[in-house]
Amino acid sequence: QVKPVESGGGSVQPGGSLKLACTASESIKEDINKNCVRAWYRQAPGEEREWVSLIGPMGTTAYSDAVKGRFTISRDSAKGTLYLQMNSLKTEDTALYLCAACGVGGGDYKYWGQGTQVTVSA
Repeated sequence: QVKPVESGGGSVQPGGSLKLACTASESIKEDINKNCVRAWYRQAPGEEREWVSLIGPMGTTAYSDAVKGRFTISRDSAKGTLYLQMNSLKTEDTALYLCAACGVGGGDYKYWGQGTQVTVSA
């Protein structure tokens, strides 16, 4: 397995919470833990892929304005796992959420997951 694997998506009502996880296999975990930035993106149907959040190897975090104050990114390097705690979810958060690791410039990454679907509806 050379792709990280996302989990934790599902359907929730507005105002609800979900916690996504992105797990790297042993074959790529060592590479990812070598000073790699890890990130979450999302893509809604018919929309461009949108950056959500990132975390640097030393724990520095950044968030898009759309999710700032509601989402929290974290990483457990020992497990090779990236997390995204999503609170106060809105209908506009509905999208396929993808994790990425090890930026190669131009907004692209060496590793991309397949995504996990998050649906927020009343």
